[in-house]
Parts: sequence; C-alpha cells; structure tokens
Amino acid sequence: MAGNQWPFIRAERAALVADLENVSDAAWSTPSLCASWTVREVLAHMTSVAKMTPGRFIGKFAGSGFRFNAMNESCMKAELGSTPAETLAGFKAQLDGTTHPLGGVDTLVGDMVIHSQDIRRPLGISHTFQPEALTLVGDVVIRSNLLLGGKRRATGLKLTATDQDWTRGAGLEVKGPLASIIIVLTGRKAGLPDLSGDGVAVLTSRV
Repeated sequence: MAGNQWPFIRAERAALVADLENVSDAAWSTPSLCASWTVREVLAHMTSVAKMTPGRFIGKFAGSGFRFNAMNESCMKAELGSTPAETLAGFKAQLDGTTHPLGGVDTLVGDMVIHSQDIRRPLGISHTFQPEALTLVGDVVIRSNLLLGGKRRATGLKLTATDQDWTRGAGLEVKGPLASIIIVLTGRKAGLPDLSGDGVAVLTSRV
C-alpha cells in the first residue's frame, strides 16, 4: 500500500462510524474479539490510538510504569465517555486526524483492519477492506512477535489468501480470506471457521 495512506484511514473511520450509528445501546456492551473489552471499549481504544503521538506514547508508557496493557487500559477509559453516543462522537471527531503513534501511519492501517473486525464481527456487520490495506497489514503481522504474536503463529506454515494474490511462508497450507488470516494470526479464534487446509490444526493450536 504505497503512498498516502490517510485517505484509506479516513474512509475506514467513516465507514465504521456509519456502521455503528444505528447500533442499540445494549449492543455496545457486546464482548468484542479483543480479550476482556466490549465493542464500545475497543472503539474508545481506537480513538486513543488515533489521537496518539510518539511523544505522548512515550509519556503515557512511562506513566504506566512501562506496562503496555495498563497504558492501553488507561487511555481507553479516558476516551470512553459516559454513554455509547459519546464514545462514538469521540471517535467521529478523529475522522480527519493525522496524528499517529510510535509505530507510524502503518499502525493506524493495522488498527482499522484488526480492531474494526473486533467490533464488526461480534455485531454481525460485514465489511470489505481495500486489498492493498490487507496486504500491508498481513505483511506486518507475520513479522511481528512482540505485540501481535503473528510471526510465532505463522512459523512453518504456507499462508494463502483466497480473495487476492497473497501467499507467504512455506509448509502446511492455510487458506482463507486475508482479513480472516490476519485476525487469527493476532490471536482471534473467530476467523478460524473461514480457514481451510492441512495447516489449520497447527494454527489453531497456536491461537
């Protein structure tokens, strides 16, 4: 996904807002694919990431005692608001934002591809991502062990997207939509039913 990624990020933010505008208050409490968070809390987390800068990240990380999960929890709660409507309004206010965390703009592309699935899938909302965004995030995920664990889960497997031209790795094959491969590689079991191939059992044991 070469060049300016901000149009994609803005379009994905707008699409997520549109999908969530008519969600009932009760549905906002639905458990997300992100462990221990509701879909509302994931959206608040996405708002905090959208507002993050490298300098702010360092300050928040130090302030949390260098505990990444504690920092995320604190930042999420700061953006939650008192009602689901306030949570959504806070995210919507970042539609045109162009700040990014320490990992750069690619982090925000990954945020949209991974965390928006954390929200949409439990709510039964379907969405199609741009192929270039999926390819970028897929390539990031299979290299990342520290935060995402994708490299460890992908080791010794041939990953083949069935919806676009993307194959990575060698070994037992796992096939499926690239968006589903991505979320499984990041530890979400919800994508497993979409996958097939001799390597699925191995991948399942790693999720």
